[in-house]
Amino acid sequence: MLPMMLVISIVMGVVPLLGIAWTIATGTVTTVDGLFMSLILLTLSAVFFLNAFWELRDRGALAFLYKKKVAAAATPAPTPKVTTNVTTKDTTKDTTKETPKAAAPAAAANAARPNTAPPNAAPAIKEPKPEEAES
Repeated sequence: MLPMMLVISIVMGVVPLLGIAWTIATGTVTTVDGLFMSLILLTLSAVFFLNAFWELRDRGALAFLYKKKVAAAATPAPTPKVTTNVTTKDTTKDTTKETPKAAAPAAAANAARPNTAPPNAAPAIKEPKPEEAES
């Protein structure tokens, strides 16, 4: 048995569609009022059908829609290889070298050495001038 919220959502999604059918049957769809009434009724219908879709998806009734995505997610993707051309001084010899793509970003390599500073950085503690030390 379907839950009551799902039944209400489906019924309330069909009722605006009946309103659009009535608007078309009476011929008022060609007026501005009929056009905007149809747009509003379509919006109401879409909201209720979206709620019904979410309810069915949460209950697992739409599992057949997601079988391909689950199967694709279960197989791991192959690791891409980067090929580089290395040219030596001898221009007649061109070798191709395969290197695996780096897994860790460069910032992680710097995390292992937290207290190192670049060679051109200023010292952290400024030494006093000789005149200041005497006074």
